[in-house]
Amino acid sequence: MLDPLEAVRRPGDPGCDVYLTGSVFLDIIFTGLDSAPVRGTESWARGMGSSPGGVANMATALARLGLRTSLAAAFGDDMYGDYCRDALDRGEGIDLSLSRTVRGWHSPVTVSMAYEGERTMVSHGHEAPPPEEPAPSCPPPARAAIASLVPGSREEWVTQAVGHGSMVFADVGWDDTGRWDPADLADLEHCEAFLPNAAEAMRYTRTECPRAAARALADRVPLAVVTLGAEGAYAVDGRTGETAEVPAIAVEALDPTGAGDVFVAGFVTGTLAQWPLADRLAFAGLSAALSVQEFGGSLSAPGWVEIAAWWQHAKSYDDQNPSALRRYAFLDRILPAAARPWPLRRAVPTIGFRQA
Repeated sequence: MLDPLEAVRRPGDPGCDVYLTGSVFLDIIFTGLDSAPVRGTESWARGMGSSPGGVANMATALARLGLRTSLAAAFGDDMYGDYCRDALDRGEGIDLSLSRTVRGWHSPVTVSMAYEGERTMVSHGHEAPPPEEPAPSCPPPARAAIASLVPGSREEWVTQAVGHGSMVFADVGWDDTGRWDPADLADLEHCEAFLPNAAEAMRYTRTECPRAAARALADRVPLAVVTLGAEGAYAVDGRTGETAEVPAIAVEALDPTGAGDVFVAGFVTGTLAQWPLADRLAFAGLSAALSVQEFGGSLSAPGWVEIAAWWQHAKSYDDQNPSALRRYAFLDRILPAAARPWPLRRAVPTIGFRQA
């Protein structure tokens, strides 16, 4: 497998590139719906897949890009939990030594319905019962850590990760309270980068333009990255004043589940590899765009072979904007002839078949 950090690795570096913690869901994804389900009717989907979800989306995306990934999570001792653990451990090579199995606890489940380029999700689950916490009290040394900020809540492990020398990359979920209080993002003081989407960024900064929102966030965090959906992404380096904007590439989207997580994984990879800001932004957007062409959040994440295949196709055909393609010329310096066994594992309609 290609190691994107080979040029920057030094003796004595942490054995872990990226540490993350959170909830692992079993995702069941329906695609090919013509419209949203209507109350009192039955809708049939033309496609279906199942795969690990939740924090597994980002963990898988990081591992497929060659980063040594450590995940601390709670797994149920049901078949769903066994499937998710096996897919992440043996299937993707993710270090689960800090994870644990909780006896008598069923795995959280999310049903995702994709239609009209968007998705609607229904989830069910319970917090893992104490004392079986999903994460250790002290995170391991790592080059980077990824935190999902919860409005109004502090994550103590983030401070400890910074103390170990980790760069912390943060995203944030939708604020169901509707407050969008900037004070709820207190953990940003410990973060290297913050990567919200445009709607989240504008609400927290009280701005009406995502680019203005990014500039405002750069006063609070060294790197502010705002995703712009079909328009691409915009980033501001608060330390140098450098800005970068990269348009999205044209793809036919099948399922957008997990695309934001894949974007973060791509940006973390480029940052740890010390690429220029615009290259990091372009790589993150490309990784996310390739992911939406497959079923499922975690198992839709691209590997280096897929990225290389896209680049070779893009240079040979005229189905992309030529000026936009020039933005990806840096891939010629990075891509290998082959990086991972083909094909990658994908989401399938069932979590397993009986052995013959």
